[in-house]
Amino acid sequence: MGDIKTEISVEFFPPKTSTGAAQILACAEKIKNHVSLVSITYGAGGTTRELTQNYANILKDEYAFNVMPHITCVGHSQSELKSIIQNFVDKGFKRIMALRGDPPKDAPSFVVHENGFAHASDLIAFIKTHFPTLEIYCAGYPEKHPESASLEDDIMYLKKKCDAGADYIISQLFFENEKFFDFVKKCREAGITKKIIAGILPALSAEQAQNFCKMCGASLPQKLLENLQNAKDANSARQEGTKWALNQIQELSLSQKTDGIHLYILNRYESALEIIASLSTCK
Repeated sequence: MGDIKTEISVEFFPPKTSTGAAQILACAEKIKNHVSLVSITYGAGGTTRELTQNYANILKDEYAFNVMPHITCVGHSQSELKSIIQNFVDKGFKRIMALRGDPPKDAPSFVVHENGFAHASDLIAFIKTHFPTLEIYCAGYPEKHPESASLEDDIMYLKKKCDAGADYIISQLFFENEKFFDFVKKCREAGITKKIIAGILPALSAEQAQNFCKMCGASLPQKLLENLQNAKDANSARQEGTKWALNQIQELSLSQKTDGIHLYILNRYESALEIIASLSTCK
């Protein structure tokens, strides 16, 4: 199989229930000796602001992860954003994921706060100016953002984020590596030199994969859809999703066209541990 040394990071989301709280902590306990860098998301419209802050602290202080909190433009003034980020810096966080963000579920589209930012590139420039020591991560879309006219236009916006001060790019999920390879090629041709980390979702079910693809504009291969649909139960479906993700990661790693793997694990540890264990046997 060759020597696979790709670094793995994972993404958590802040829970809203006691059951969800138990799940994220159980997941953190299971993977704490296998993963160093983790991110934690920021809900649509900033709905999980305090939860993001609280669980970022827990993951850093109680589980010793290097934590990258997400921050978005949605619903925040510049002064609010500065206060939120200052709180993270005061608590010892070294990196942040800067995003435009999605509007709340009851809002038809993104609305710019009158004293806020319209684009992630504006937020990144703001962070770079006021918090120059923070490492800044941004998002890239291998199959373009749903609101962009074309992949080329989307890459132009991505370059603006990099020029504004982003240090790393984490891709949105994709299920076909050729999409990612083409994306990286176009990024390099556009003059983007930042490291690009591949975002991988180990699918749990056909419905979940379809919903995520619809949300972010990714393609769902027919073969993967059939494998998930034909699984006899939930665990079998999860195993199919894990197998597909592992095959993606092995190819990505051996191609040397990615600068890391970021797993969208949805606060579930099973697939992540299986992938990490499989990769370790390939070294």
